[in-house]
Amino acid sequence: MGTMNISLPDSLNAFVEEQVEKRGHGSSSDYVLELIRKEQDAERVRVLVTKGTTSPAVGLMNKEWIDSLRTGTTSRVL
Repeated sequence: MGTMNISLPDSLNAFVEEQVEKRGHGSSSDYVLELIRKEQDAERVRVLVTKGTTSPAVGLMNKEWIDSLRTGTTSRVL
């Protein structure tokens, strides 16, 4: 695993320490890892959405289909 050292102004350092305490992280590194993973997930979603907007429309996405996604009862594939 690589190591990265960062310098923060006192106000940001205090904020990070508060978040570590509030969220129950073991260290500031754990908190920063969580933030990076969330950003990585958001980037993946952006890529998938972009791919989706440029792909051809296939199948019918109506209210029933969307509701089935919410309930986990999808019975057909688009």
